[in-house]
Amino acid sequence: MEEIILPRNLGLEVVRTTEAAALVAGRWMGLGNPQQADREASDAMLDGLNEVKFNGRIVLGEEGKPNHELSISSQKKIGTTDGPLVDVVVDPIDGRTQLARGYPGAISAAAVAPRGSMWNCTPAVYMEKIIVDATVAPYLVPECLDAPSAWTLAMVARAKGVSVNNLTVFVLDRIRHTELIEEIRNTGAHVMLRPDGDIVGALMVCMSNSGVDILMGVGGLIEGLLSSCAIKALGGAMLGRLHPLDEVERAKIHDSGCDTSRIMTTADMVNSDQVFFAATGITDSPLLNGVVYKGNRAETNSIILRSETRTRRRIIAEHLLAEE
Repeated sequence: MEEIILPRNLGLEVVRTTEAAALVAGRWMGLGNPQQADREASDAMLDGLNEVKFNGRIVLGEEGKPNHELSISSQKKIGTTDGPLVDVVVDPIDGRTQLARGYPGAISAAAVAPRGSMWNCTPAVYMEKIIVDATVAPYLVPECLDAPSAWTLAMVARAKGVSVNNLTVFVLDRIRHTELIEEIRNTGAHVMLRPDGDIVGALMVCMSNSGVDILMGVGGLIEGLLSSCAIKALGGAMLGRLHPLDEVERAKIHDSGCDTSRIMTTADMVNSDQVFFAATGITDSPLLNGVVYKGNRAETNSIILRSETRTRRRIIAEHLLAEE
């Protein structure tokens, strides 16, 4: 098969789609309607992706995600079809709860890689994850996913040359994490709880000066795949394993041929160095400012990551809004 070469400026095309989703989603900030916000942001993102010169397919859609309408389905064809063959994974709103409640931390994210390079298991919805930065990456081994939290955090502390009580751990605020949170706190490490948005958590772990040292716990599979794309460009490391929350999900995964016991690394999740990741802030976060509306204009704050060159670009853009 002929090698697929992606154009070096593809990230600029991808970020336009996250900007489009963010501009629409931001209008729903604090209005308590995450479903409508997600529906409109998904439509805006798909419209943008269909204008990009590539022959794309959505690797992992929203089948099975609770409280999601199926706007973005697995294997959906996108793009103009006359460019390179690519895999695409998107999350128009990562942090729907934050957005609906007017909280910080909601972003729009998308990633692109050559066709066949992204792993997926369509029936699965959730994944257990550990994410660390470039300093800790050489020491992260598969055994960490089953080790006691105290052992893993001690490893992170040694790698960073600090004590455990100087560490901060990003964890989604879920009932399923009650024991994990207690274990972390018993080590003396600090816990940063968020109701949604573990892509933001992954970015905070892997980018310097964020104050977050490790992400732990169970989150969405789409978010895990997007995080792995960002991590490829940031030099961090990730471990992941499918985590069905009930027997129905477990049976669907089994019937699909996926292995719920397999521990995957970043390279297993996306096996190409030609990865582009883009994210745009919807509401303010420690990494990206949210959308600011100014009459008939709006300002967005985005980041583009390219794994092949480890390039990071921050973009502040002003948009002329369509007249209502």
